[in-house]
Amino acid sequence: MTEVDLIIKNAHVFNVYLRKFLDTQVSIKNGKFYWINKELPNLKAKKIIDLQGKYLIPGFVDAHMHIDSSMTTPKIMGETILKYGTTTIVADDHEVTNVAGIRGLKEFINEDSPIDIFFGIPSSVPSTNPQMETTGGKIGVTEVKELLKDPRFICLGEVMNFKDMTSDKDTLIKKIINTCHQTKPTMPIEGHTPAYHDEDLAKILYAGVTTDHTQQTGDLVNEKIRNGMFVEVQLKSMHPDVINTIIDNNYFEHVALVTDDSMPDTLLNGHLNLLVKKAIKMGMKPEDAIYISTYTPARHMGLCDRGAIAPGRVADFSILDNLKELSIVDVYKNGISEKGIVKNDSKDEFSPKSLTNSVTAHKLTKQDLLLKTNLVDNGSVTANIIQINPVGTFTNHVQKKLTVHNQIVDWKSANLALIIVQERYGLNQSKFSFGLADRGITGDGAVGATWAHDHHNLMVMGTNIDGMINIQHQLINQNGGYMVAKGKEIVANAPLPIGGVVSNQPMKILGEQIGNVRKNLVELGYKNTNEIMSFSTLSLLVSPNLKISDKGLFEVKSQKKVPLFEK
Repeated sequence: MTEVDLIIKNAHVFNVYLRKFLDTQVSIKNGKFYWINKELPNLKAKKIIDLQGKYLIPGFVDAHMHIDSSMTTPKIMGETILKYGTTTIVADDHEVTNVAGIRGLKEFINEDSPIDIFFGIPSSVPSTNPQMETTGGKIGVTEVKELLKDPRFICLGEVMNFKDMTSDKDTLIKKIINTCHQTKPTMPIEGHTPAYHDEDLAKILYAGVTTDHTQQTGDLVNEKIRNGMFVEVQLKSMHPDVINTIIDNNYFEHVALVTDDSMPDTLLNGHLNLLVKKAIKMGMKPEDAIYISTYTPARHMGLCDRGAIAPGRVADFSILDNLKELSIVDVYKNGISEKGIVKNDSKDEFSPKSLTNSVTAHKLTKQDLLLKTNLVDNGSVTANIIQINPVGTFTNHVQKKLTVHNQIVDWKSANLALIIVQERYGLNQSKFSFGLADRGITGDGAVGATWAHDHHNLMVMGTNIDGMINIQHQLINQNGGYMVAKGKEIVANAPLPIGGVVSNQPMKILGEQIGNVRKNLVELGYKNTNEIMSFSTLSLLVSPNLKISDKGLFEVKSQKKVPLFEK
């Protein structure tokens, strides 16, 4: 007689290979599924659970996400999302890597977590090049070769630099991709390919990219899958045309649901389970929605020991009492209930040395923020302006004529907001650049953060100069964060002392802090489906169309520098 640790009876068990539920019994031995069958003769169990008709599904596998984009640590992330059914993640932690390089990355990922974490090698540190942005770390071929020796790194993290990836020259990113192919030929190459199609898409695929997770449309999903690309669907891509395209064309083998960037206030309510639930509400069969959040992401990432309830697989699973509502009763990791794994919700004492005291910049004055031009003494200039969209992270490049008096530009009368991005690593004498935003803050106040993708320099935008200065000073004083001022008074503050991008507070506290930042941003007139990410990606030089760094304004696709003013 074989002894097992656990037998589960009277459950509707999801079989990913048949994509349907079967009434069967499940046994678990040493943290893995052992025998799954209608009857389990000759098995002796230390514990037996009768689920009385509840549902059993594999643990969710999130194949594309960023722990540091959730502004938290591996430990707190695991404690937070395990109860939502996510048991395995593949994290591309390029935020801390941009701050502190490979040393910072290694320190960050070595923290224990109650879930299984695999990693993508950060491919875009910086996301463009040192001529366009200043970062605290750089990843080159030498660093990639070192990380490839670590079995936890199972893919190349999202490749962002379209120009260098598709160049005729032997660029750094092409060398990185070739290094990965030579060492691990089957390694997935994650891509960041927003809105690219036709020959541009062919160029990206030809360069070796296998996957895309960016904002999708039904037509893009069709084109990418038709050309052999695996498509990861995040929340902002879950529109009817995308979901219906997947359903109508039976694309379930070629897609996965992923979270990408989950905001801390969102994590108070759920994780990948929220996307699965939404897919079901949008018309996808529960079996298909579960399939593309368990088996297909695990298979795509080569994680053949999980994503299914089958003999020899890791015993990660959730118990549901309502399939359509995806109501989770309990989650098991390695055959052990989450309730016995996560003991508390306390502050994380994790403090990696290379990610402490990382904000080095001089404090600015009101005089520093006078926006001047030497094109004319009095009259007008044409300004190149970042126009923020109400949905997504793409921006528009627009122009407006602004009045100039004694070489000082009057941007306020045009209902614009002033932006500054200041180098914060002490590498460029804390220099900063100016920008202007349309549809940003319209009320009297300011917003600022060192969580500014992907270079994470110090960025402040506002209509109130005193508020901007107070935020800039406080970000330096507390070594990073995300904050909002109304008038000159700071009314919302989420400190991020680990590299200026991560908090060590429990998710409940961090989520409430970011929720307060979001609430005040909205009250100041900022309009976007994700206000936090929208502001922070004004500095992301690989997300179309016009973005800003400490080096100035840049047109994303061509990577050409754009002057703030033209005569």
